[in-house]
Amino acid sequence: MSTKLEGKKVAFLATDGFEQVEFTKPWAAMKDAGATVELISLKKGKIQGYNHTEKGDQFTVDKSIDEVKASDYHGLVLPGGVHNPDTLRTNKKAVQFTKDFFEQHKPVAAICHGPWILVEAGVVRGRKMTSWPSLKTDIENAGGQWVDQEVVVDEGLTTSRKPEDLDAFCSKAVEELAEGKHAGQVA
Repeated sequence: MSTKLEGKKVAFLATDGFEQVEFTKPWAAMKDAGATVELISLKKGKIQGYNHTEKGDQFTVDKSIDEVKASDYHGLVLPGGVHNPDTLRTNKKAVQFTKDFFEQHKPVAAICHGPWILVEAGVVRGRKMTSWPSLKTDIENAGGQWVDQEVVVDEGLTTSRKPEDLDAFCSKAVEELAEGKHAGQVA
């Protein structure tokens, strides 16, 4: 186990329909680097992961969105899946929670469809990033610069396209969290 993230607390924001490996692999990477991790969702209980279109495992939520604030954490991870971020971006508290990380200059990592909530939070303008290809137009319409790359880091914002990019995504997300706050990470 590395101690790169020792003393750091990382929030994972997800709800039913998240792509399971896009949660479990970054979760393990953060824990392996020494971070304390918490699963935040819209309500307490369990949320359902998916392996693409097939139901995966259920995961126990540590805290509901009503119980947390960005100042409780050093960074945020947003797993993908289609249903998960589509639901999160319609929840005002989840959107504000996400935006608060940018206002506090804290690292954020989003993969696949995860950047949808970033678009809703209004934090992509002027940012270089990637995602699942179907989000390209949404990101560009929100003022972001979309690129087709395995992983993109822009001032504390780490983004990737898909599960096959997870090794690079996890490595860069851990690196950005270890660096801490980024002055250019703004809402």
